[in-house]
Amino acid sequence: MTPHAQVPRSERVLILIDFINPLDFPGSEKLAPPGLKAARATLKLRDRLDREKVAVVYCNDNWGVWQSDFHSLVSERINRDDISGEIARLLAPRATDLTLLKPRHSAFFSSPLELLLREMGARELILTGLATDMCVQMTAADAFLRSYEEVWVPSDCNAAQTPLAKANSLKYMKEILKCDVRSTRVRG
Repeated sequence: MTPHAQVPRSERVLILIDFINPLDFPGSEKLAPPGLKAARATLKLRDRLDREKVAVVYCNDNWGVWQSDFHSLVSERINRDDISGEIARLLAPRATDLTLLKPRHSAFFSSPLELLLREMGARELILTGLATDMCVQMTAADAFLRSYEEVWVPSDCNAAQTPLAKANSLKYMKEILKCDVRSTRVRG
């Protein structure tokens, strides 16, 4: 019998939300270009946080396919010749990254994320992904309700269908949910 890998201890956790995405829904043509830009910024952030030994967790929608698994979703997206494929190739999970599927908008809702973060000893969350005004904001709200010490939603590492939707969502997360929404360029 092979021993199971231990859950990594990490007080800070980088969470990538719905980057592995078919981008085939109404309005996705507006989300794809800023989504790619956010993916590139998230890749730089992930590389920087690797040097600090920050754990990485991917939380992705199962797109209503209950028989799916995360790695099959990645394989399907990587082979696409469009922006969704480019994003998947940029941000494909590595062997050390943790992955989970979520059935709804928040990465916490009906998923094992809360238990996983507790076992990791997480106190600070860094939320990146698609879309700012949907899944990222819902996850930030649930993190707020769970009283994490800090929730950082880097403004350059997430995307929405319109600049106004993104700006309104970031404002809400900053003012109401008490998130840090400074970009990675400002926060460093």
